[in-house]
Amino acid sequence: MQNIQFPVTFQFKISSFSNDFTATDVNGKTIAYVKQKMFKLKEDIKIYNDESKTKVNYNIKADRWLDFSAAYAMYDENGKEFGKVARKGWRSIWKAHYNIIDEHQKLQYSISEENPWIKVFDSMLGEIPILNFFTGYLFNPSYMVKDNQGKAIIKLKKTASFFGRNFELSKQGEMDNDDDDRIMLGLMMMILLERRRG
Repeated sequence: MQNIQFPVTFQFKISSFSNDFTATDVNGKTIAYVKQKMFKLKEDIKIYNDESKTKVNYNIKADRWLDFSAAYAMYDENGKEFGKVARKGWRSIWKAHYNIIDEHQKLQYSISEENPWIKVFDSMLGEIPILNFFTGYLFNPSYMVKDNQGKAIIKLKKTASFFGRNFELSKQGEMDNDDDDRIMLGLMMMILLERRRG
């Protein structure tokens, strides 16, 4: 996923039993098809080149069974690990926070939720009959990727939709070419986990 043309859209399928989505660039070109098998205790995500699923470009695998502090290792098509995304345990209960770690186990980037109150209001309104249909239009969380100096790199924001199935990534700053894959896979794994949390 080098030289990505932003903004990028993640669009989840609503007609599938799997938790899967397509990532497309600004020109509508598919850059990845992400498939998460349901009902697995240990996450194993496959990232294909497109919806035909003819080639697996990457894998993301959890280091343990379902856990607040699990780390998710990223593997290239040859099975070589080149980074991880790790949830910050109890800190992520209130406000989602993840770290992107390079192949040398060093922290490179962090992903954090911008306004945790949106999630609270979404949950409260979601309990009210009829009004719960509109939460996808009213409450749209956003997440920011920052480097170690606190500089914003990429913003991911849920766009207004009935089923909360569309997310847009916009570029905020420059990143190294070698980091494209790590950041993109980190955001893919993060959004799968956060979407499941609600």
